[in-house]
Amino acid sequence: MPTVTPVLWTPPPDVRERSRIGDYLRWLERERGLSFAGYPQLWQWSVADLPGFWSSIWQYFQVLADGGPPATEALVGRQMPGARWFPGARLNYAEHVLRMPGLADDDPVVLAYSQSRDPVTLTAAQLREQVRRVRAGLRRLGVARGDRVAAYLPNIPETFVLMLATASLGATFSSCAPEFGTRSVVDRWRQIEPKVLVAVDGYRYGAKAVDRRGEVAAIRAELPSVAHVVTLPYLHDAPSGWAELAGETDEPLAFERVPFDHPLYVLYSSGTTGLPKPIVHGHGGILLEHLKMLALHTDLGPGDRFFWFTTTGWMMWNYLASGPAVGTAVVMFDGDPGWPDLGALWRLAEQAGITFFGTSAPFLLACRKNGVTPKQYDLSRLRGVGSTGAPLPPEGFRWVYQEVSGSVQLQSLSGGTDLCTGFLGSSPLTPVYEGEIACRCLGAKVEAYDPQGQPVIGRLGELVITAPMPSMPVGFWNDPDGRRFREAYFEFYPGVWRHGDWITISERGTCVITGRSDATLNRGGVRLGTAEFYSVVEGLDEVLDSVVVHLEDPAGGPGELVLFVVLAEGLKLDDALRAKLVSQLRTALSPRHVPDAIHQVDAVPRTLSGKKLEVPVKKILTGTPGARAAARGALANPESLAAFERLARERAAS
Repeated sequence: MPTVTPVLWTPPPDVRERSRIGDYLRWLERERGLSFAGYPQLWQWSVADLPGFWSSIWQYFQVLADGGPPATEALVGRQMPGARWFPGARLNYAEHVLRMPGLADDDPVVLAYSQSRDPVTLTAAQLREQVRRVRAGLRRLGVARGDRVAAYLPNIPETFVLMLATASLGATFSSCAPEFGTRSVVDRWRQIEPKVLVAVDGYRYGAKAVDRRGEVAAIRAELPSVAHVVTLPYLHDAPSGWAELAGETDEPLAFERVPFDHPLYVLYSSGTTGLPKPIVHGHGGILLEHLKMLALHTDLGPGDRFFWFTTTGWMMWNYLASGPAVGTAVVMFDGDPGWPDLGALWRLAEQAGITFFGTSAPFLLACRKNGVTPKQYDLSRLRGVGSTGAPLPPEGFRWVYQEVSGSVQLQSLSGGTDLCTGFLGSSPLTPVYEGEIACRCLGAKVEAYDPQGQPVIGRLGELVITAPMPSMPVGFWNDPDGRRFREAYFEFYPGVWRHGDWITISERGTCVITGRSDATLNRGGVRLGTAEFYSVVEGLDEVLDSVVVHLEDPAGGPGELVLFVVLAEGLKLDDALRAKLVSQLRTALSPRHVPDAIHQVDAVPRTLSGKKLEVPVKKILTGTPGARAAARGALANPESLAAFERLARERAAS
């Protein structure tokens, strides 16, 4: 008999009266004469009538603009790439974030916690005042529309203020977290040639002090475009360039209204091979997408405190920063989430009164494995838990409902830096099924393609987006003919966005991501995702981390499935543990999942944002030199590649 997937959370009967998406549905009926029985029907309309849906988002949220609807069409052309959104409109993202609907001047809007200094709280009035001053300071440095401002800063209020001030001028913002090394930063910013660099002198990560003055000097030396360096003392007692930048001024706060697709900020791909892709996001696309997601999907608004654990090198920071645009306060944290123990962020949730707690799937699984019990803290204000960064397996879902709260809505989210959002997620109207993402997000026509490029339901397929979204990148920086952009997303299926994940979409509209399609494990013609491997292997107490790759046989044979494990301190991979791993994989998954070889390594290579690097590992094992398989500056632990290079040499010699 087929197994029945447990339902872990069900929308309350009065959800339409209590939620923001319910208010939006009433608005649609009143203003547009549209009525929908449930979320599936609403989603279908949102992807079938793109101009109608996105113009409704514009009007419902009362976007401030010159030449907006009905004076301009919502969408000109549906081709990808090339679709143009609201071409006659001029607006400014920062104007909407600082509007902070529903918040009074003295309401807290930023609550920032750090392991480097005491907590900082900014009210709505204080945030606007800080942006006003820094905006004037940037103008004194010669920053104008179209210039680039670079931030080598952590997740602190000053970074938020700098981004908004930059955006208010029509200049373009770009951030790298200060744990990024010199080469990684230079590879990113040399492409965009910033005029101003704002940087901290160091930071604390748990009990460790990390001095960054040498890195800042080296970055400055490699970026001839930088005319001004502004230093923010964060670790040392030193003169503050930031204080001067944010100094007294009579200059009023103003907002340069720019075209819908004017560059707001530049984000970067992981850059594990070659230079990181500089992904340009526009004011209008980010604004509309984040208004939709934060209000209608995450149900955030006045009275909420929105947290996501992130650094400024991950798109979730940009996502978090849009919170005030829907009237919610944001909670920032800078430091080691595992210090002094894995309960630190849950204690923060109690202290800050967090109502939505966002984190990564690996963090939730680490809490589960280490026996953390968040429900021991006062989490009475918590309504939602968000998980992204990797697929969250069923045991992760169960742990949240057993050890965090039985009443929260767990929202598993999947998206990417490329769109600066999630296109798979949840809504207040959708139940939570164990191990499954609840729905495809409004306006996101996500489908699963079979090998012939046909959409399938209930079967594994390639994750594609078959209709344009406003937050798709404006393009790549310095890619005038769009060639790099087309090659990145539209080469495999012309006119269709290929994201690079395997997905199964169920009959009820839920989704399961099973790993990267470029890291596919092909055993006897059957495609296997990596996510299920990691769920089983890392579920063992002995295993801290793992990575699995499939090495094809050039002669057409079955190839070789190779598993690498990082073991708990003091353990060695012996025959007994090998047998246990094989037994677990065979029993929990299938005989096809049993690896041909298992090796112990000290660490799994990961990007600076924490993603496993299956493809570079595979390249190294098949003969590509490590220096070409992965850009070391993009790795959190470049020394981890040595073990795979050594094994590759041993395999070649045998």
